[in-house]
Amino acid sequence: MDRDSGPRLPEQHAPAHSGVVDLRFSVLGPVRAWRGGESLPSGSPQQRALLAALLLRDGRTATASELIDAIWGEDPPSQALAAVRTYASRLRKILSADALVSESGGYAIRVRHDSLDLAIAQELAAGAEKSRAAGDRAQARALINKSLGLWDGEPLANVPGPYAENQRARLEEWRLQLLETRLDLDLEVGQHAEAVSELTALTAAHPLRERLRELLMLALYRSGRQAEALAVYADTRRLLAEELGVDPRPELARLQQRILQADEELARPGDEPAPAPLVTRPAQLPATVPDFTGRAAFVRDLSGRLATADGSVMAVSALAGIGGVGKTTLAVHVAHEARPHFPDGQLYVDLQGAGNRAAEPETVLGAFLRALGTADSAIPDSLDERAALYRSTLDGRRILVLLDNARDAAQIRPLLPGTAGCAALVTSRVRMVDLAGAHLVDLDVMSPEEALQLFTRIVGEERVTSEREAALDVVAACGFLPLAIRIAASRLAARRTWTVSVLAAKLADERRRLDELQAGDLAVKATFELGYGQLERTQARAFRLLGLADGPDISLAAAAAVLDLPQQDTEDLLEALVDTSLLESAAPGRYRYHDLVRLYARACAERDEEPPSERESALSRLLDFYLATTAGVYAIERPGDRLVRHLARTAHSGLSFTDRQEALDWLFTEANCLLACARQSAGGTRLRRAVDLLWAAKDLAESGANSKQYESAALVARDAARAAGDARTEGRVHTTLTNVHLVAGRYNEAEEEAHQAAGLASAADDPAPLYWANNDRGIIALNQGRYEEAEQYLLRAMEGSRADDNSPGEASALCNLSRLSLFMGRTSEAINLAQQGLAIYDRIGLTLRLANARYALGISLAQAGRHTQALDQLSEALQMFGKNRQRLWEGTTHFRIAQVHLSAGRPARAAQHAEQALATGCIGGDRIRANVLTELGKSLAALGQADRARACWRDALSLHEQIGSGEAAEVRGLLSPLSAA
Repeated sequence: MDRDSGPRLPEQHAPAHSGVVDLRFSVLGPVRAWRGGESLPSGSPQQRALLAALLLRDGRTATASELIDAIWGEDPPSQALAAVRTYASRLRKILSADALVSESGGYAIRVRHDSLDLAIAQELAAGAEKSRAAGDRAQARALINKSLGLWDGEPLANVPGPYAENQRARLEEWRLQLLETRLDLDLEVGQHAEAVSELTALTAAHPLRERLRELLMLALYRSGRQAEALAVYADTRRLLAEELGVDPRPELARLQQRILQADEELARPGDEPAPAPLVTRPAQLPATVPDFTGRAAFVRDLSGRLATADGSVMAVSALAGIGGVGKTTLAVHVAHEARPHFPDGQLYVDLQGAGNRAAEPETVLGAFLRALGTADSAIPDSLDERAALYRSTLDGRRILVLLDNARDAAQIRPLLPGTAGCAALVTSRVRMVDLAGAHLVDLDVMSPEEALQLFTRIVGEERVTSEREAALDVVAACGFLPLAIRIAASRLAARRTWTVSVLAAKLADERRRLDELQAGDLAVKATFELGYGQLERTQARAFRLLGLADGPDISLAAAAAVLDLPQQDTEDLLEALVDTSLLESAAPGRYRYHDLVRLYARACAERDEEPPSERESALSRLLDFYLATTAGVYAIERPGDRLVRHLARTAHSGLSFTDRQEALDWLFTEANCLLACARQSAGGTRLRRAVDLLWAAKDLAESGANSKQYESAALVARDAARAAGDARTEGRVHTTLTNVHLVAGRYNEAEEEAHQAAGLASAADDPAPLYWANNDRGIIALNQGRYEEAEQYLLRAMEGSRADDNSPGEASALCNLSRLSLFMGRTSEAINLAQQGLAIYDRIGLTLRLANARYALGISLAQAGRHTQALDQLSEALQMFGKNRQRLWEGTTHFRIAQVHLSAGRPARAAQHAEQALATGCIGGDRIRANVLTELGKSLAALGQADRARACWRDALSLHEQIGSGEAAEVRGLLSPLSAA
C-alpha cells in the first residue's frame, strides 16, 4: 500500500457534503487518514484510539462514556471526558465538521462507506462468497486476494485501549479465515504444490490451528507426498495432546484415514462435473451410431439450447470443425436426444457443402415442403416464395431442422425456421460468424480417454485390455480424430489375426499413415481432399508449405518467413484456411494443424506440387527467422557477450526487440517451435545454423520447463554433426549438451561432453566453445571435489574470455572461482572474487548473469556469517531469476535462502523457502532436491514437527542412495537419534 496516497479503494461517487470528499481511512494496519493524496495527522495514540473506535462503528453514534471505556477501560484518568472532547475537537479540525459530528452527547464519523479499507475488504469477501457459491472459483480467489491485499500489517497497529485490543484480535481472526478460504480455493483449482510453502509457514506461526493443518495435509497428499501428509497428522496429534490434552477434531482424523486408504476422490481437486442428463432419443432422423462415445459437454450444451426452443424462442446452433471430427455424428445424436421437445417432427438434409456441387436451397425447400405435407402443385418456383411458404407451414409447429454439411451461411439462411418454438442444428467446416443469432460451437478432436473408449467399443474390450498401451498408441496416431479412430478400429475388428500392436506398428510410419486410414468407402485422406480442393492457388500453397514445419503451432511472424510474404498477406491466407477448418487458430497470432491434416499437407507438398528446392527454401527461411531472432534476444539479454559474433550468418532477418521483457516473452513463447525447428534442421546445409540456434537459446535448457526438448534436439544434432564429419559443429553441440547435464546434476556425463567439446573446439580453432568448455569443466571439478583441477580450468576460461573480449565469460569464471575459494575455506577471497564478477556484470548491464553473481556473493557472505547481507544478495538474485524465467535457478535460490534462515535461527522462514524450492525445482536435479529435503527436515525438527522431519529425511536418504551421493551419511546421522527416540 502506498503510504503517501492512502489505501487503494474502488472509485465511487462522492457524497453531498464537500467536507468529506476524498477522505480515506485505514484500520487494517496503522490507523491513518488521507484527503486525496495528502496524508492527514492522526495525533497521539489515544487520539488514534478515538478515531478507530468511531470508524469501526460504521457511522453509529458512540457516547462519551463508551469512548472512555474503549480508550482507557476500567481505570480512566480523572480528566478522561475533557480529553475525549479535546481529541474530538482536534479530529474535527483535521477531517472537517461534516465528517465528525456531535449528537446526543456523543460523536459519530459520517463519511462514505467506501472510505474505510475494512468496509471494502468486507464487501470483497462477501462477493467472493457469492462467486464461490455460484461455482466461479477463479473470481472468488481474485476477490479474496484483493481483500487480503488491503491489509498493511497488524490491524490497529500501536493503538492503545481494550476496545482496540479486542478489535485487533477479531480482525486478525477474520484475516486468518480469509487466508484459509483462499488456500481452500487454491486446492480446489489444483494449486496444491504452490500452497504447501505458504501453509508450512502458517502452521509454524499458528501451530494449534487445525484447519491450517488439514489444508497442509491435503496439499501435501495431492503433491504426491503422502508420508509427509501423514506425518503432519502425527505432529498435530502429539502437539494437541501436550498443549491442550485433546485429540484432533474429527475432520482431521477422517482426512488421515482417507490418506491412508489412498482415497481416489481425495486426489481430485474441485468438484466433478455433473453427469450429462439422459434425454429420450427421437426417431425421425438418420440413425445414430450405436457406439456413440464421449462429447458429454457438447451434448449437454446443445441439448439444453434445443430444450429452450419453446413458444417464444427459435434456437439455432452451428457446429464447425475439421472433416472427420464427428460433427454429423454429434448433431444426429443430439437431435435424437431432443425429440421429446419437437413432437411435430424433425427434418434432415445433407447439403453437400464440402463438395463441388453443393445442394441448392430451393431444391432443399421443395423437399422439406413435401415432407411437411405440401402438394407438388402448391410449391412455388422461386426461392423467396418457397422460403416464405416454408416458414408459414412451420408456424405453430415444433419442428427440429438438421442442416448437415453446409457450405456457408448464405446456403442455409432460407432453410431456417422463422417460427418461435422451432430449432435448427447446422454442421459445417466453416465457422458461421455471419449467421446472426446462432450459437457457434467449435468441435475439437476427442480427449484421449474418449478416443480409447470409442476404439474399445468397436474392437472389443478383451482385445484392447490386454494391449492397452498399444491401443493408446493407435488412437494417438489417429490424432484422436473420430473418423480416423473408427476406420482404424474397423480394420482391426475385421482382421481377427491382427493384434493391436500390429495396427500400432503400421500407423507408426508417418509416410504410410494416411494410406492405412481407409476402410471401404471411408478414408481420412478423402475427407481432407474435399476441403483442399476448394482452396485458391495461394491458399493451397500456404497450406502445403506451412505443413512442412514441425512444432505444435506456428506464429504469424514465423509463418510469414516460411511463405516469404508480408505479415498482412500471410494473415489473410491463414485466416482463410481457418475458415475452411484446415487450420486452427490456437490463439491470436498463432496457428496449428491437426496432426493428420499436417501429414496430408506434407503429402500434397511432396506429390510434385512443390519442388524440393522450394520446400528446402521454406524451411531454411524458417530456421533463419528463429536463429536471427534468438540471436537478437541473446544480445539484448547479455550485452557484451561475444557469442552472437560467433554464430552462423543468416540470409533472412528475424524480429528485433528494444525491450528485454518483450524479448524474453518471445523466446519462452516460441520455445517448443524453436526447438522443433532446430531438431528438424539437424542435417544437410541447415545443420550448422541448427546447432547455433541451440547454442543461442541455451536459456531454455536452464529454465527447467524446456530442458527435455532441448536435450532431445541437441542429441539429434550431435549425431548429425558426427555423421557429417563436421568437427566444428560437433564441438558446439557438445557444449550445449554439457550445459544440459550440468543443469540436471549429471556431472560424469557433463564432464565427458565438455572434454569432447574442448578437444573438438581446439582442433577447429573455435575459441568460444573452448573457453566455455573450460568454464564448465571447472564447475564439474568443483562439484566433484577436484579443487586443483577446477582452479586450472577456471583460470583458462578466464584467459580465453579475456582474449575474446568477452566480459560476461570473464565474470562467470570469477564467480565460479569464488565458489571454489569457498569450498577451500578461503571465505574472504570468495567474497572478493564474487564482488569482482558482480562489478563486471553490473557495468555491462547483464541482469540474468548479475543474478548469478549475486547468488555466488550471497553464498559467500552466508559462509562468513553475514546473514543479513547474504539475504539481501540472494533476495535480489531471486527477483532477477524470476524476471528472466529461470525457474530452476529460482528454486535453487530459495534453497540457499532457507539455509541462511536456518543458520540464523529462523526455522519457520527456512521451512517456507525450502518448500518453495521443492515446488519450483532446482539446478542440480535429484542431488539438490535431496539437500533441500534435508534442510526442510532440519527446519521442521526445530519447529517440533519430528514425524514430518523424519519423512523428509527418509525421502532425502532414498534420493542420495539412488544417485550414490556421499551426502547420504549426513542424513543417516540425522535419522539415527530420531530412530533411537
